[in-house]
Amino acid sequence: MSFTDKQEALVNSSWEAFKQNLPRYSVFFYTVVLEKAPAAKGLFSFLKNSAEVQDSPQLQAHAEKVFGLVRDSAVQLRATGGVVLGDATLGAIHVRKGVVDPHFVVVKEALLKTIKEAAGDKWSEELNTAWEVAYDALATAIKKAMS
Repeated sequence: MSFTDKQEALVNSSWEAFKQNLPRYSVFFYTVVLEKAPAAKGLFSFLKNSAEVQDSPQLQAHAEKVFGLVRDSAVQLRATGGVVLGDATLGAIHVRKGVVDPHFVVVKEALLKTIKEAAGDKWSEELNTAWEVAYDALATAIKKAMS
């Protein structure tokens, strides 16, 4: 099944909703990540020394990058049917940080929960599926770059 124009539009519109309140959704995202995997705190330099998730420029920048990469994956999937990492260092960074498969699952769950929160009454299963497919393609590309 190919990624459709509608799926790309759904990702783009909810990406915009996410960006409209980046501080709130960044904190929400990392709070969900740490609820699901408290040990992951050490993977993020901007979380290591804080008792709880607090807003910061680094937190927002990383959240924006994660969600932006998924959005870019949606664009690539619709245009070419695949995802090519624009940043060749992503694989090495993930290896160096000790990221393993279960971390990708946690991030996916947190990402989908955050998008549901950001989309509000515009959320739908179709929107969720679009983000899920785009995230899975990105995760596959990162894992490939890690090997």
